[in-house]
Amino acid sequence: MIIPWQDIPPETLENLIEAFVLREGTDYGESERSLEQKVDDVKRQLQRGEAVVVWSELHETVNIMPRSQFHE
Repeated sequence: MIIPWQDIPPETLENLIEAFVLREGTDYGESERSLEQKVDDVKRQLQRGEAVVVWSELHETVNIMPRSQFHE
């Protein structure tokens, strides 16, 4: 289920995005970027609708993923 990012309290959204970008295996290319830059990138992707916040009822987890990878 997609959770509208606008409905998530700002502090919670910030923590969710930080946890997402800090996960092992998250790759941002050849150049090293700061945590703040990575968080800003994800926020822009959410605002443009390129990424979505997804709740898995089965696993009781929340995740951020590209909209193109989300299958209802």
